[in-house]
Amino acid sequence: MRSNDITEQIIGAAIDVHRELGPGLLESTYEACLQFELVERGLQVERQKGLPVVYRDVRIDCGYRIDLLVERRVIVELKAVAQLEPIHEAQLLSYLKLSGCHVGLLINFNVKLLKNGIRRLVNELKE
Repeated sequence: MRSNDITEQIIGAAIDVHRELGPGLLESTYEACLQFELVERGLQVERQKGLPVVYRDVRIDCGYRIDLLVERRVIVELKAVAQLEPIHEAQLLSYLKLSGCHVGLLINFNVKLLKNGIRRLVNELKE
């Protein structure tokens, strides 16, 4: 499955979750429900996956966690905030770089219309 197909599936599932729950809940609630929805659609999903930093060829656990890793290819970083900030994009771009993944979705569930809370980011430096 191509990354674009995966991101389309994730966005569709996120829209379904948002329609059902609406804005105003905790990020962890949306995370659990989105994981459930994606698994129901037949996708492989890892939740709160540890992301070590490789420093001088040594893997060091620094406490970073990917909210959802879908099909081992797409990182999904979830938020439930008043508005997305540049730091949120920087966080996802860092996760893409550290993981070697090429595509990520930043999804803010605290919006009236979910399409206004979705950003797709690409790691241009992926080797």
